[in-house]
Amino acid sequence: MGTAKTIGLLTGGGDSPGINAALRAIVHRALTESAEVVGFYDGWRGLVEDEGRNLGPSDVSGILHVGGTMLGTSRTNPFRKVTEGEEVRWEPTDMVESIKETWHRRGLDSLIAIGGDDTLGVAHRLTRYGLSTLGIPQTIDNDIAGTDYSIGFHSALVTVTDALDKLHTTAHAHHRLLILEVMGRDSGWIALLGGLAGGADVLLVPENSFSVDSVEQKIKHRLQQGKRFSIVVIAEGAKPQELQGRQVSRGEVDAFGHVQLGGIGYWLADQLKQRETLEMTPRVTVLAYLQRGGVATPFDRLLATRFGVAAVEFASEGMTDVMTGLQGTQVVPVPLASALAGTPKPLDPELLRVARSIGLS
Repeated sequence: MGTAKTIGLLTGGGDSPGINAALRAIVHRALTESAEVVGFYDGWRGLVEDEGRNLGPSDVSGILHVGGTMLGTSRTNPFRKVTEGEEVRWEPTDMVESIKETWHRRGLDSLIAIGGDDTLGVAHRLTRYGLSTLGIPQTIDNDIAGTDYSIGFHSALVTVTDALDKLHTTAHAHHRLLILEVMGRDSGWIALLGGLAGGADVLLVPENSFSVDSVEQKIKHRLQQGKRFSIVVIAEGAKPQELQGRQVSRGEVDAFGHVQLGGIGYWLADQLKQRETLEMTPRVTVLAYLQRGGVATPFDRLLATRFGVAAVEFASEGMTDVMTGLQGTQVVPVPLASALAGTPKPLDPELLRVARSIGLS
């Protein structure tokens, strides 16, 4: 097995289908090399408070397809964000010392953190304190650099596509303008790919600001073609030009400094209601947490299994400060510094070109 005989494990940030498949793979791969796995509850909080337990095959039996995470999650942040002008840095809190104490008390050789850029960022910063950490990218937003796909994205995409399939029947029957708000703070992967797969008529993503006038014109063009309904897919982080490119938010800020977004769909509906020439009533559907729930797709189960196996193998080889990344058909170690430097990962320009080429974006 190499140097990692006791491996810590945690899941942080937002949940998604596929996490449990990764946990299962980690436990089974470690078992074949006689390594112990200690699972910590509720993200970094479990490591801070030393709340966790050893995991064996019976603990991960039957969880392959189950959504969420058996270890629980949280947005606990052991570092404090400090902003000075345009410079942002992270300073350690007392929680870092608690993590180090738990680490040595448990006799950890390595820790695998499963999560998005916030969770992986903590893992990266902890290496400065002599802790050997690795990451597995998990976020339905698919906005982590260094990997083609993150765990959870494909399952969320299926949810969005299914929702659009269902919304089409009502939109067509009632001659409505339906607006579907999906997740995507800084990147429009879910909105664009879900909209393309589900047959949306207008796609609005954070990468490109939009105007209400442009949305109105697209809908009017469809009416002129005799199409008496339209479906708009809008990412929660889309930026209206009427708000000078600002995002619509609820004002709440989490432990990592992120303002909670939400409401852009209703904002757009209110704006379009004022355009009496549309002759259609806008209605809004917000998928919200439905995108993160349910069973994992076969793709996510396989991706999570490959990532879990690779993470244990990377640990056995003495690697640290890297994450698993899917590049083409290969799972490779990606330095966390480079993965985080490019976050959030923007949409592939080719996908945007495809959407524009058929008049959707």
